[in-house]
Amino acid sequence: MKTSFQQIVAVATIAAGLLVPAIASAKVSEQTLKNLNTAFQGESNAANRYAKFAEKADAEGHAQVAKLFRAAAASEAIHRDTHKKAITELGGTAKTFELDAVAPGSTADNLGASIKGESYERDTMYPEFLAVAKADDAAAAIRSIEFALAAEKEHAKLYKDALDNLGKNAKANYYVCGVCGMTVTELPAKKCRSCRQSPDKYKLIA
Repeated sequence: MKTSFQQIVAVATIAAGLLVPAIASAKVSEQTLKNLNTAFQGESNAANRYAKFAEKADAEGHAQVAKLFRAAAASEAIHRDTHKKAITELGGTAKTFELDAVAPGSTADNLGASIKGESYERDTMYPEFLAVAKADDAAAAIRSIEFALAAEKEHAKLYKDALDNLGKNAKANYYVCGVCGMTVTELPAKKCRSCRQSPDKYKLIA
């Protein structure tokens, strides 16, 4: 049976298409996927924990701090979802797990614990994860981690200010970017400084 040139090209094209995902996945180390799963689980727990802290702050009469915790919870939920998407794009599987139990302390204690957690992610966890992702040239992981890292820096600042002024917290609005989770008190004039998207991607958190 004669094989036409077009048939040969078609078969080669199909074979190449089947190989591309495998080649792309092979470039990503197991460590990057492990790191993303760690971040996915961490951000899932953070979103849940901050939502509980918001309820506690409201109960103690700290409405402004409650609003901040709700903004941070919304931000961490975005990071959770971007990490999960990155895992899938890189050929991995987001692991299932149960959320940690949350026993809120006082609002002051909750802010202190939050500062500690955000500072660890800002100074240690995410920089280490980012270095591995860059070594892998894993674009989806780099993007997801950089988004989270930029937001955690802001969260740490906002939490410290809230703790320093607890009981006399000035009223402020909180806006969260729906693309990258950046959390700000004033909308950007032109673009989000993290993901470079337009200000209309931001949502006001009540």
